[in-house]
Amino acid sequence: MLGAMPYVRHLVGLLFVSALIGCGGPRSTPAPDRILYNAHIVTLDRRSSVAQAVAIRDGRFIAVGNDDEIRALARGRTDEIDVEGRTLVPGLGDNHFHSIGGGPGVDLSQARSLADVRAAIAARVAEVEPGDVVVSNSDWHEGQLAEQRLPYRRDLDEAAPDNPVVVVRGGHEYVLNSAALTRWGITEATPQPDGGLIGRDDTGRLNGELVDRAKDLVQLPRLERPDYEERIQSLADEHRRLNEAGLTTVRYGSGSPELYGMLRDMKERGILTVRTSVLLRLGGATDPATLDQTFREWGVGPDDGDEWVRVAGIKLGVDGGFEGGLLREPYEAPWDGEGGFRGLQTAPTGPYIALVRALNARGWRVATHAVGDAAIDLVLEAYEAAHRDSPIVGRRWAIEHAFVSQPDQLLRMKALELHISAQNHLYLAAPSLRKYWGVERADGVTPVRTYLDAGLDVSLGTDSPVVPYRPMWVLYHFITRNTISAGVAGPDQRIGREEALRLSSLGNAQLTFEEDHKGTIEVGKLADLIVLSEDIMSVPEERIENLDVLLTMVGGEIVYRESGFDE
Repeated sequence: MLGAMPYVRHLVGLLFVSALIGCGGPRSTPAPDRILYNAHIVTLDRRSSVAQAVAIRDGRFIAVGNDDEIRALARGRTDEIDVEGRTLVPGLGDNHFHSIGGGPGVDLSQARSLADVRAAIAARVAEVEPGDVVVSNSDWHEGQLAEQRLPYRRDLDEAAPDNPVVVVRGGHEYVLNSAALTRWGITEATPQPDGGLIGRDDTGRLNGELVDRAKDLVQLPRLERPDYEERIQSLADEHRRLNEAGLTTVRYGSGSPELYGMLRDMKERGILTVRTSVLLRLGGATDPATLDQTFREWGVGPDDGDEWVRVAGIKLGVDGGFEGGLLREPYEAPWDGEGGFRGLQTAPTGPYIALVRALNARGWRVATHAVGDAAIDLVLEAYEAAHRDSPIVGRRWAIEHAFVSQPDQLLRMKALELHISAQNHLYLAAPSLRKYWGVERADGVTPVRTYLDAGLDVSLGTDSPVVPYRPMWVLYHFITRNTISAGVAGPDQRIGREEALRLSSLGNAQLTFEEDHKGTIEVGKLADLIVLSEDIMSVPEERIENLDVLLTMVGGEIVYRESGFDE
């Protein structure tokens, strides 16, 4: 379990070196490829040790200790880097990553008001032909806007009275203007689809919102797909930006065998700079009877992979996102203006349970998207049924997100040794969640302190681009429970600084059965590390979210260096 450990400040000397070289002394150690010294190294080992220097050879740490001992290992070709007293920590991970966002749509990531949103859309409308469909990128949230609400149909009509507009918000919602509703034939008489919701305003008229399965009513324009080499280059560029932010590991939260193959290709070419794992989606192949054919077509097995690219399991989902999480108790502000709305169940109970059991029978790990407590009830029912068929304990099945949980669920999670894949959605979305669910319930979203105290294993991430991929934002939010625009939410769920680092590094390694290879700075482990501009263990809390990454290494190779650092 990755619970709290005291932050013990002591220098680690010959003990680490001896663990590697036995009785021969430092001179019998192979010459390091690289040494980093004059550092404040938070190792995150079992004793919470702090060191001054590390030696690296063939992509792994071969010694960790004080400056004199480690620098004595240097030979003529050893590259020595003076860390200048900065803090060095293990490389960080993101447990549920889709992309960094952006794209060819309207960029709303910098919008800070509804006026900004309208201006950005109007600018795009001025560039296209009359009647052309205008679509936004998804990497924004109404929590960043001064008005703390979505741009609805009438707002969009002001910016685009004639062109159809589809504002994409995260992975679970579209907002359409009047021209778009007309284009796709969505009227006051259109029935609510199963697992979806068509939003209305206070007068009962369509407000343009389409949630979860209701998005299927819209077919977005197909963009010309980049060729294979262009997609490879795009991934490489994206990974470099992740390195710059301090990420050395990402787990793709919604991947495909094609993505897995591309990452393997990048690894063979030597251009992969982030360690990756991929949760695979079944798409429409959810009938247990067709699974074997699907897996034959994939040509990918549940335990495939290595330290660079690996299969993480199968991703399923049972409810919506912020706006459709399936809850035991009704929403505070129901979508339809009437009481009783409890969210959206996006997968029928019987077929979902049957699919989970079938995947277990075929040796696959399952990770299920579940936001609300009622959704977690369904996940636990399915996982327990699978466990009765063949034990899943020790196989690290996961619940993705787990926004809202109840005390009676914790023991059931612990009994199955489930992993909680938690993200910092609340950091951005607190105003919306308080509106939907009420302050008390919203402020308890993603209760990491509760999960740790219950003995559950937890990792941290972002769900980027739903929340931007910055790991420092993740650490800051869970340490402080502060948010961008709604103040502190649920201070009783704060965790310590070392805990947050540990969940972001070792927790991510544990999620994919890699804790013996990465996640801490110890002899024999992969040399994945970052150097920070200030000491995260002592800097004032308000500066954590803006800490700069000065250096990132993956496998002992420099994949990012800030200009001017050690030059």
